[in-house]
Amino acid sequence: MNSHEMEDRLIRFAALVIEICESLPNSPAGKILSGQLVKSATSSALNYGEARGAESKKDFIHKMGIVLKELRETLVGLKIIRLTNLSSKKVIVDSGLTENNELVSIFVASKKTAQTKS
Repeated sequence: MNSHEMEDRLIRFAALVIEICESLPNSPAGKILSGQLVKSATSSALNYGEARGAESKKDFIHKMGIVLKELRETLVGLKIIRLTNLSSKKVIVDSGLTENNELVSIFVASKKTAQTKS
């Protein structure tokens, strides 16, 4: 997968998370999780765009770390939603969890590879 395809994948993932957030109730928990998840999921895509334009290998590794951090935050939020049944769209939440896990694995490996080569 090239960097353009990965950016598109992260954008589609952010859109999926937004769709999940739109299904959350207008309760205190729903509002807090929704706001936090929209920030972390979109941040992973936006920071990947920054990593693609990194000024140095060190800058690239740092930005990849931020992408990974935001993906992990999103993963925890999705797990909370799934565990508490806050969303009625369980299939979409499960799809988000699967994609999130795959993305975390990809970015763990990518960051390790970049660190090894530097």
